[in-house]
Amino acid sequence: MYAIIKTGGKQYKVAEGDSVFVEKLDAAEGKEVTFDEVVLTSDGKDVKVGTPLVKGAKVVAKVEKQGKEKKVVTFKYKPKKHSHSKYGHRQPYTKVTVEKIELN
Repeated sequence: MYAIIKTGGKQYKVAEGDSVFVEKLDAAEGKEVTFDEVVLTSDGKDVKVGTPLVKGAKVVAKVEKQGKEKKVVTFKYKPKKHSHSKYGHRQPYTKVTVEKIELN
């Protein structure tokens, strides 16, 4: 059984027991989070596609850790102008483990 959920402006395909890195959620480590925006569910035989969401479906996951990605460095340079700038960015993320997919 798997589901496609929406969170953080993105869609993720998840199954029970999967660990997924999603955009940062406001939840402490060890807490449960519920994703109500389920776009599609499948149990191998029956596929339910939402219009736009599947009614009564939700995915329960446990927050494993909060962290930041590796640094992405951006360097802007204009030749012959003595102009350059260097920026760094570390995107925060939340690692969640899917515990169960509920269908009603």
